[in-house]
Amino acid sequence: MKVENKRVVITGSANGIGSSLACAFRERNAKSIVLVDLDESNNEKLANEINGIPYRANVGNEDEIINLIEFANQKMNGIDIFCSNAGISGTGGLLNASNDDWNNIWNINVMSHIHAAKHSLPIMLEQGEGYFMNTASAAGLLTQLGAAGYSVTKSAAVSFAEWLKITYGERGIGVSCLCPQGVRTPMVEDAPEIVGSLVSIDGLLEPDDVANEVIKAIESDQFLITPHPEVLEYMKIKASDPDRWINGMQSLTKQLIDAFPDAKNMLRDLEYEDESD
Repeated sequence: MKVENKRVVITGSANGIGSSLACAFRERNAKSIVLVDLDESNNEKLANEINGIPYRANVGNEDEIINLIEFANQKMNGIDIFCSNAGISGTGGLLNASNDDWNNIWNINVMSHIHAAKHSLPIMLEQGEGYFMNTASAAGLLTQLGAAGYSVTKSAAVSFAEWLKITYGERGIGVSCLCPQGVRTPMVEDAPEIVGSLVSIDGLLEPDDVANEVIKAIESDQFLITPHPEVLEYMKIKASDPDRWINGMQSLTKQLIDAFPDAKNMLRDLEYEDESD
């Protein structure tokens, strides 16, 4: 789908990848862009810069997603591209994660994609076309050391995007799933040293570069977006020899524990926030 003259919704738009996506769509002459975030200050600033439409919503709440879609549909007279980009890292580890922690990360990292698709699809199907770009993570294809909730929810996000593409692809609905490793966002730069070292193991990418990869994928109807090419190689190893892959990840965990004095506790109970994914 060509993005020129398209009506776009972007969640998690105020910072990081979301902000860069907004600028990339504007540079390519998207017709209108609804910017969705809880960070009203940065979101309104961005909206002023790119002539976007700011909107505040908690994407983990279905009612707020419904209201967002109604707002966007009224403002733009339709929705062509929905970038379900917002996400959090949540509480790390397993033993110290409460049911509320799990519900929160599940609602934001998984159900937000599901609600966006469920309530946008009728509009897109009536139009005869539409596109979903769901931000997941390389953790959804591989795993994230020390972060059970993040790994599980990002894996579910990838699985849902795949199902959506299989089920609606022949009815004019395109789907892409973004799965980067480390991206130079405030979340990564402000994270503990061990976290930064882990997610940047194959280098940190700039958000603008990731956004450009997303635009290319949408315009070529490419499902899986892996800005770090190493991810595809890791996937081949994991698929061909799961035991080798798991042994290697266990070895990496031991290396991190040896390299960082606080790693043992961090890997068990890693806590950091990612509002822009």
